[in-house]
Amino acid sequence: MTAPENNFISHLIELRSRILRAIVSVLVVFLCLAYFAQDLYHLLAMPLLATMPEGSNMIATDVAAPFFAPFKLTLVLSFFIAIPYVLYQIWGFVAPGLYKNEKNMVAPLLFSSTLLFYAGMAFAYFVVFPLAFAFFNSLELEGVLVSTDITSYLNFVLKIFFAFGLAFEIPVAIILLCWTGATNADSLRAKRPYVIVGVFVVGMLLTPPDVISQTLLALPMWLLFELGVIIGGLYSSKKQQQESS
Repeated sequence: MTAPENNFISHLIELRSRILRAIVSVLVVFLCLAYFAQDLYHLLAMPLLATMPEGSNMIATDVAAPFFAPFKLTLVLSFFIAIPYVLYQIWGFVAPGLYKNEKNMVAPLLFSSTLLFYAGMAFAYFVVFPLAFAFFNSLELEGVLVSTDITSYLNFVLKIFFAFGLAFEIPVAIILLCWTGATNADSLRAKRPYVIVGVFVVGMLLTPPDVISQTLLALPMWLLFELGVIIGGLYSSKKQQQESS
């Protein structure tokens, strides 16, 4: 067997090992949280329960939903909690192939992208959910009793979590684009009017059909775009100075 084939097989073995470690980390967190599955679901439902009309409750339309909905939430939450370790495994696999300046750039981006994803989820839970659910439950229809299905609610909030978590990654995406030379801060500033329209379109597509949720997603995306442009501009200037010297 030739040396390139040996290297390829060794890379595959390492990749398998790191994927298994990432999966095991998620399972370990899940086993630790499984006992508290019901409590975790109640905590997730609090923003809705606090705004529901008096005398109304959440319901389960599937006989197995009271069991599977909390455990589905716990599994997804376990992945969210294990994200830093999962990213560490990814970093451990790709780091040997990076140059020193690339390592200095990628490591902070992995750390900041994790924090931004968590920040997006926290913003959705503490800001978006209370306002959006209060708006939804204020729209009373005669003869209609508000009783949200627990599985439908879980799917709804998970979509919102992913939407806001990914939306908060905008600065990281912009910095990577500036780093690779695909664009620069001046070009992005010139496209600001199109970006503003674009973030409201994205907010409309990723959130429920109400102005509150759409605006609460679009405004942070715009502000994060501006932050990414500022940091990307600083990095581009620093890179140009290093190249000129």
